[in-house]
Amino acid sequence: MIAILIAILILFALLGAPLFSIIIAAAMAGFYSSGIDLSVMAIELYRIADTPILLALPLFTFTGYILSESNTSKRLVRLTQAFFGWMPGGLAIVAFIVCALFTAFTGASGVTIVAMGALLYPALKQAGYKDKFSLGLVTTSGSLGLLLPPSLPLILYGVIAQQMGAGEEISIEKLFIAGILPALLMILLLSLWSIWANRKNSIPLITFSFKNALSASREAIWEIPLPIFVFTGIYSGIFAVSEAAAVTAMYVLIVEVFIYKEIQLSQLAAIIRESMVMVGGILLILGVSLGFTNFLIDAEVPMKLFEICQTFVTSKLFFLILLNIFLLILGAMLDIFSAIIIMVPLMLPIALKYGVDPVHLGIIFLANMQIGYFTPPVGMNLFIAGYRFNKPIIEIYKATIPFMLVLLLAVLIITYWPWLSLVFIS
Repeated sequence: MIAILIAILILFALLGAPLFSIIIAAAMAGFYSSGIDLSVMAIELYRIADTPILLALPLFTFTGYILSESNTSKRLVRLTQAFFGWMPGGLAIVAFIVCALFTAFTGASGVTIVAMGALLYPALKQAGYKDKFSLGLVTTSGSLGLLLPPSLPLILYGVIAQQMGAGEEISIEKLFIAGILPALLMILLLSLWSIWANRKNSIPLITFSFKNALSASREAIWEIPLPIFVFTGIYSGIFAVSEAAAVTAMYVLIVEVFIYKEIQLSQLAAIIRESMVMVGGILLILGVSLGFTNFLIDAEVPMKLFEICQTFVTSKLFFLILLNIFLLILGAMLDIFSAIIIMVPLMLPIALKYGVDPVHLGIIFLANMQIGYFTPPVGMNLFIAGYRFNKPIIEIYKATIPFMLVLLLAVLIITYWPWLSLVFIS
């Protein structure tokens, strides 16, 4: 009977049934077959609603949507170009930094490609960078920043880990801190590669001008403090994560609506609706997934998986190798939110048994997912970039390969050098 039900659920999933309906059906079938009252699902949904840290999710999402609708992207490009344009490969470095910051706040890789690609792709070509290089840069940069606060995937991973009772050490604050150096490593390696790849091109540099830098700073003066709210506020203890999210959302709302006046009051209702639809989908999947997770734990599924793993995987090193391969494949198949919600409850207990720090696991998970965004055959960024720049998917594939190899090197360093993630929290 259970085998038939599983087959039916897989069929529905392949036919395009909503993810939450598949998960809740599987959870209810599991609880029913175990003789457990189905009211446990409602209890799980209430437990999610009663999680204080969850307040940060809709607030940061709203902040990201406001920023994506304004001209923040243009001001960030001008600001970073004014300060870094004089460097060899300066515009490429500008692109990496701006895309990372934009993705960190918007939390959506596709939004970064659409918003920043319109500015950066033609600018890179005009500056003398080859078309293939420019295309690959913009496509891969769309997922940079997932490890930087206030990244929504980082918050979501922390929420799930805390709900599983994996330990107080998996605080959102620690995840935010742990992601900084790995993210900087990725940007650094990509920048070095860009400089080397264009070493034979005569790309003109932008002479540093104090006047231009001051003008760009004045133009973005109201947006420069944004990272301060998150970094300084949280790490100094002045704000909790949810409080920092509220302050950031209110600040962005005032700046973009009343100071820059780039968003009309009449637009707010639509922006709120779009952002909350996204949040509602995440919360619904999260609630039913944690209910399903409880069933898996009751059925000792993670323990059984660990016992199977022990048969074939005898060391932590080998486990991490297989984990990276699996996550790269997973990232190409699922969006990051679904991957976190479905797989973290299964992976976290197994990783803990192999001695992997739970915070380090979160950074490894998201670093791999970041590459999965542009991994063939179904990486989301590949199709968004192809549509946005009107390019064949094969051309996008080829353009991203060098950047993918650089980021794979970064992932290996992040995975096998835990110090990089844990130095500031240990």
